[in-house]
Amino acid sequence: MSEQFIIALDQGTTSSRAVLFDHQADVVDLSQQEFSQHFPKSGWVEHDPMEIWDSQFMVLQKLVAKNHLRPSDIAAIGITNQRETTVVWNKKTGKPVYNAIVWQDRRTAARCDEISAAGWKDKIQQKTGLVIDSYFSASKIQWILDNVDGARAQADAGELLFGTIDTWVIWNLTEGAVHATDHSNAARTMLLNINSGEWDDELLELFTVPKSMLPEVRDSSADFGSVSFQGAEVAIAGVAGDQQAALFGQTCFEKGMAKNTYGTGCFMLMNTGTERIDSKSGLLSTIAWSLNGQITYALEGSVFIAGAAVQWLRDELEFIETASDSEELALAANPESSVVVVPAFAGLGAPHWDMYARGAIFGLTRDSGQAEIAKATLQSLAYQIYDVIEAMQSDSGIELSQLNVDGAAIANNFLAQFQADVLQKPVARPKVLESTALGAAYLAGLKVGYWEMSDLLKVREVERQFVPQLAPQKIEALLKQWHKAVDRSKQWIEADE
Repeated sequence: MSEQFIIALDQGTTSSRAVLFDHQADVVDLSQQEFSQHFPKSGWVEHDPMEIWDSQFMVLQKLVAKNHLRPSDIAAIGITNQRETTVVWNKKTGKPVYNAIVWQDRRTAARCDEISAAGWKDKIQQKTGLVIDSYFSASKIQWILDNVDGARAQADAGELLFGTIDTWVIWNLTEGAVHATDHSNAARTMLLNINSGEWDDELLELFTVPKSMLPEVRDSSADFGSVSFQGAEVAIAGVAGDQQAALFGQTCFEKGMAKNTYGTGCFMLMNTGTERIDSKSGLLSTIAWSLNGQITYALEGSVFIAGAAVQWLRDELEFIETASDSEELALAANPESSVVVVPAFAGLGAPHWDMYARGAIFGLTRDSGQAEIAKATLQSLAYQIYDVIEAMQSDSGIELSQLNVDGAAIANNFLAQFQADVLQKPVARPKVLESTALGAAYLAGLKVGYWEMSDLLKVREVERQFVPQLAPQKIEALLKQWHKAVDRSKQWIEADE
């Protein structure tokens, strides 16, 4: 190949992917592999870090082989990843001391309650922009050190390393030469002071995490080492957590621009510029990215279960064979059905933050069937985003004119149209739905001069815009029903269960 390309490694919650982009930011090819989900106890979610690494490296190899790529064909590699998921490994052997504890995992909820009760809520919010929740990495690291035989002693001796998934992948790609992360991922650990962009000693002491375990924090577009490939080196030049990468991939470079990604969860981010905005509505202040030593902040609303609810229809309920079948099934539902699904399988995220909520189905009648439940499941995604956007507009004082969307689930036209209806705003779906991978590619490409910032705005294309079709009165009634169902799903389990 005479043209150079960028490869983005997109390590997600359910699959690892490698995506090849050309200079027009089009997807040339994609390789993907799902990996195992482990649920050892109720509310626990784990991954095998070695399986994550093997699957990520395998899809990279497949992509390279299928497209006959030489090192000179690859300008750089970018990495994006599921955030908060926690890996602790031995730096000599390279082997994890325990499975990766996934962002959805709830095992440390009681520990988070203890920290809240001890009066840390305001201080942690001021330092990290986050709420105290088992979603984030800090309590997961502490759990591993306190519950895995010998882990605490090894950590104190400087033998263990911690990383979110980007760090784990970088460490393996560079054969242990680079132990680093970027600001967007570090901001999700509850150990980074997002005001200074540095690890916070007071929080490390609170969660009893030795500083020697932590990766170096770098800009999102920076040198993260290189991959040895056919006797040459290919630069790893861009890293961002998946949701921040999607914000960048949607070219939301200006303050007030926002996007929502429909992946395993739904994640709504608004660029708030070089100054953080603190939420009064249950949203998070976080770091969007850092370029040339300058941090850009964002407001974020995290919905834990989105595409995972469609997987639930497929895998647990066996209503559909593929996720895309959900659209046809939903369209077959009784239009007057009053079924409401609250997919709080891992508690409720923004703006509710209820670790003890659980999933529920309301409004069932004798004629309720698979189609009605599938329709209600898809609608639940749109309702959750409505709640987040209401909070975001309240906090920022900015009224969104349209919602930029991406992610696999929003390829579903039923969902995209219903989202426009619920919001009573246009929904813009880009030509390239791989915004997460594209953001990582952009960050890498900028570092090596493959693109300039001005190039990125020129190549973005909208594939379809969905405009509201349902009357506001109808939406108001549906939202009233949704909020009643959400209220009844809250605090479903006791804190000590």
